[in-house]
Amino acid sequence: MLALGLLIVAVVLRFLPHIPNVAPMTAIALFTGVYFGGASAFLLPLAAMVISDIFLGFHSTMFFVYFSLILTVAIGQFVRSKKNPLVIAAGTLAGSILFFLITNFGVWLTTNWYAHSFAGLLKCFEMAIPFFRNSLFGDLMYVTIFFGTYELVLAVSNKKHKEVMWQKKS
Repeated sequence: MLALGLLIVAVVLRFLPHIPNVAPMTAIALFTGVYFGGASAFLLPLAAMVISDIFLGFHSTMFFVYFSLILTVAIGQFVRSKKNPLVIAAGTLAGSILFFLITNFGVWLTTNWYAHSFAGLLKCFEMAIPFFRNSLFGDLMYVTIFFGTYELVLAVSNKKHKEVMWQKKS
């Protein structure tokens, strides 16, 4: 049920108007890496991307976008074993940086927007910095929302379960 809900949220959020690069996908990839096991951790963010990209359109850098999400899921799996707010924040930052580096390398490699030289690659990264600020802001915001909501619901659910168990013992 959680997976289906998260998939629907991910697809819907991709269609809503938003500030450029303030998107939930890196946060969802990190979240699934932490809370989902096995292949579903990787499949859920990729499925959300493919479903929405069918309508939004595919482009030459999609491989790089998808690959960065796969790596972010792997970061989430690392975060899972050491889960605390500082490690989650570090995982978010790592995912944001990886997304920035991988996708902008993809832009440089697959388009003619920048010279195919080291200077052109650096220019591509330089021109993408404003988008990185937005991505980092969005990733931190969505990670806070997804992780915070999930942990809050889990805590309330556990508290209610303990209260029910206490009442049964009385």
